[in-house]
This record gives sequence, C-alpha cells and structure tokens, in this order.
Amino acid sequence: MKMGRQKRAMAVHDISCFGKCSLTVALPVLSAAGIETSVIPTAVLSTHTGGFTGYTFRDLTEDIPAIAEHWKTLGLRFDAIYTGYLGSFAQLALVSRLIREFKNGDTLVCVDPVMADGGKLYAAFGPDFPKGMAKLCAKADLILPNLTEAAFLLNEPYCAGPYTKDYIETVLRRLAALGPERVVLTGVWFEPEHLGCAVYDAAADRVGYALNERIEGAYHGTGDVFASALIGAVLDGFPLLEAARIAVDFTVGSIRRTHEAGTDIRFGVNFEAGLPGYIRSLGLEGRPAPAVGA
Repeated sequence: MKMGRQKRAMAVHDISCFGKCSLTVALPVLSAAGIETSVIPTAVLSTHTGGFTGYTFRDLTEDIPAIAEHWKTLGLRFDAIYTGYLGSFAQLALVSRLIREFKNGDTLVCVDPVMADGGKLYAAFGPDFPKGMAKLCAKADLILPNLTEAAFLLNEPYCAGPYTKDYIETVLRRLAALGPERVVLTGVWFEPEHLGCAVYDAAADRVGYALNERIEGAYHGTGDVFASALIGAVLDGFPLLEAARIAVDFTVGSIRRTHEAGTDIRFGVNFEAGLPGYIRSLGLEGRPAPAVGA
C-alpha cells in the first residue's frame, strides 16, 4: 500500500541536557507519532532550572537566523511550527520571523506560552514579558497555556481553583479573542480527584474537556509531554478533543510510573515506557512508514 508524505514539524525549544523537558521530550514524542521533527535549539542548559542550582546556560539566540537562512536555501516546508520556552523578547521576535517565513497555508502554528506556573511568572521573566508572549500567541493557530499563563496573557489575577465551567469557558473565549482559533487550557479541575484540560474551537464555538486521575505531587516537564503528545496526535489527523484525551492519558501514565517508582520529581517523568501505548493510541502500530517529506 502506498503511503502519503511524512509530515514535518519545526520544534523551537531549549535543550536541557538532563531533566526531561523541552526538546528532549518534544523530539522523541513527535518522532513516535511518525512526525519528522526538525529542531531549532534556543539555548543549551546542563539541567532545567526547576529545583536545580549551579546549572550551565548557553544562549543560542544568535544562531537562529543562520539556521533559518540555511533551511530557506533547502526549500523546506513544515506542517507545524511548535514553540515552547522562549527566554527573551529577542527570541519572541525571531520566532515571529520564523512563522512569517515558513508558514504556508497548511502549516499549523502551535505556541506553548511557557512562562509561568503556580500563580507566578518564572524568575527569568519581567512583568512586561506576557505582553510580548500575547503578541506571539496572536500569530498562532493553537495555543496551550496553563491557567497561570492564561491569567498573565489576559492581564487578570490568577485564580487557584477549583474552577467552574463558566469560568473556564470564559477564559477560553477570551484567549481565543487574542487571535488563535483553537485553545487548549491545562491545569483544569472541578473537584480534587481529577485534573486535565479544556479544549476550545472558536470557529464552532465548541468546548470540550479531557480529565483523568490526579496523582499527588508536582512533576517537571509534564507540560512538554502533554503538548508534544497532543500536537503529534493532531498532525496524525485526530480531532483536537480526541488528541487532548490521548495526550492527557499519555501524560497521566507517565506521571503514574514516576510516582510509583519514587523518582526524584526534578528528573522528569517516565514518558519513554509509555511510547508504545501512545503509538497504539494513534493507530500507527504495524502501519507502513510514510514516504519522507519533500
């Protein structure tokens, strides 16, 4: 049976050499979904910054334009542009340029506005950064903020929850009004036993929910696991809500394995052992490999 062209994503994230997050999550998860993944690293760190001290950091902002220029000479086309942690206004501007230069009519632009959690901005960001991130979100087709990031994008106080559906659906519609047609809002819960996300399609004005078991503890890198799994499923043709359910289940499984093993939460979650199940959930097991993209 002849297969279609393999889809290709551009992933713009930092690299933490230890501690599973950002590119060290996005690359294997998208690859497991059958997506050819081209990477633009924004920085290299010895570890991620959550709970570690003494880590090394090398900013790669100046390398990004040269990478993009070389790719343009190759005529590369992308089915998705997927951005995560961006550490400066300069990187926000460069990503806007990447979108302008590489987006075509079929390219899905996905922005995960990684900048805050637990009601607070990350220490690296000043109070003006959310305004810059909101401008980038306006250029996206799909954004994936948590509830803290949503509050900063909307310039409103953070609400710690539990939430009501009226509140969540108001936030979703206000986020869509920034520009993206689709929004996935993470960290949604209505009662303590369950946690997950809410999904909004502005064109249809339709809201859906994907919730699963809440597991005790706070685990680093789960946002990247979830976002990468969701984008992989979307690129494989799943409707957004179904993709969100696949991603929630994959993320919860990763957390559960890590919790049961008693692994240091700073080290990231065991998503690797869940990749075979993720592949099965996408219906890829046993399917012939697609032809390499042009």
